[in-house]
Amino acid sequence: MSKKLSLWRNRLICIGLTLVILVFLSVSESVFSSSKNVVTSPNFQERRGVWLTNVASAVLFVPGSSRRAIKQLAEHNFNTVYPVVWNRGYTFYPSSLANEMIGKPQEPFLNWTRGNVDILKVIIEESHRRGLDVIPWFEYGLMIPKSSLLARKHPDWLTQSKQGSANTLFQDELEAKNKKESDNLIQRWRNSAYQKQVSQLVWLNPLHPEVQQLIKGLMLEVVMNYQVDGVQLDDHFGLPVELGYDLLTVKIYKQEHRGKSPPKDPHNSEWMRWRAAKLTAFMTDLVKTIKTVNPDIIVSLSPNSHSFSYQNYLQDWKTWVRRGLIDELVLQVYRNDIKSFNRELHKPAVKLARQKIPVSIGILSGTLNNTVKIEQIKQQVETVRKQGFDGVSFFYWESLWGYLTPESPYKRRRIFDELFSE
Repeated sequence: MSKKLSLWRNRLICIGLTLVILVFLSVSESVFSSSKNVVTSPNFQERRGVWLTNVASAVLFVPGSSRRAIKQLAEHNFNTVYPVVWNRGYTFYPSSLANEMIGKPQEPFLNWTRGNVDILKVIIEESHRRGLDVIPWFEYGLMIPKSSLLARKHPDWLTQSKQGSANTLFQDELEAKNKKESDNLIQRWRNSAYQKQVSQLVWLNPLHPEVQQLIKGLMLEVVMNYQVDGVQLDDHFGLPVELGYDLLTVKIYKQEHRGKSPPKDPHNSEWMRWRAAKLTAFMTDLVKTIKTVNPDIIVSLSPNSHSFSYQNYLQDWKTWVRRGLIDELVLQVYRNDIKSFNRELHKPAVKLARQKIPVSIGILSGTLNNTVKIEQIKQQVETVRKQGFDGVSFFYWESLWGYLTPESPYKRRRIFDELFSE
């Protein structure tokens, strides 16, 4: 055999061996990466997040509070913050788009307390300096107050019930049903001031082109103008099942159904699927637009359980997971009973999501009217870890170890140190 043929044979053998090794490594990586056991790789980083909100919280408004909060979170080994950037029809950052389409650049009280300070920029700089990810939270999604400038300036952007009403008097009933707080709901419902507040919530129509332009534009502003690690939507990026009877939605439905009007029953299964599909189409376009600008941006979603989300808000997030529209799921499991809490972790939609993307669990650390004991928080974190989830996030900052706690701040910080010791 000539030296030339021998050389080519040796090269082919080397190439063949290399291909075998690469295939073996690829298969091995695929097998191990698809495994969802409690044991994780050395590179696994547990999500340890907290939401920063403007409701019953001063962290965004008092000068220096945001920096102090980030410093404390870093000291206690948290690694993610979800700061609110869209709430009650206002932005929490200077927005040229909001100024153009709504008429005001940012939330009025924030503008009054912080002046020209860009609080989102402050949070990002301090968080990244201390090693925390920042995923801005578009909390209100498609929900706005009826009294907001946005609702008054663009009433045609709102969707309606079959009675022609744009408000959502049922909104808190649904949330209480999901959180098993019916007794509290009855007591709160008797409060006329509270009832008035809830009745003033209205919803933007996700089928309206200008509504889509607004939401996409706001998210693009954040992604393009700030060094964020992701963006997050939650349960308010949906459409209450009672709504969808506005002129525009009815017109589109008729065009697609040979002139037939939508069913009078808002819970009609076909009518629900049609509206849910329209919301999914909007979500698809939204994610495509964001990823075009920054393919590495994390698209996070923090919904309620899938059955509740779909039946009450037409938010079919299971389909969103299947279609690759979500990079991270932070499931809200705000339960006091550990059995009820654990049941939510084993729902079929959750199991599906865990096969495809990181899934963390949202834990209630307390609210102004509902304090949560640290032992319950500890038990729920340990339950999440035993089930091998990708992390936890807490609602919300002020109730971790601030003034909204049943125990001393020292005791609560000590427990969090034990939970997040590494």
